[in-house]
Amino acid sequence: MCTHEPHCPTPDAVDREAARTVASHPEQGWSLLCNGIVVFEDTGELLPDGRSIDPHRPTTAA
Repeated sequence: MCTHEPHCPTPDAVDREAARTVASHPEQGWSLLCNGIVVFEDTGELLPDGRSIDPHRPTTAA
């Protein structure tokens, strides 16, 4: 999918969320990344193969 340089991380990479945004729909709460991942505003993800990643917001230490 990625045709620019440097190439975006693959959907299986640890840093997959660093891929470029190719479509953004903040009114609907999601964005499409160059590597085919749909990222939701609650930090959940939908991978190109259909797997879902639960929201993973950072927590702060008390």
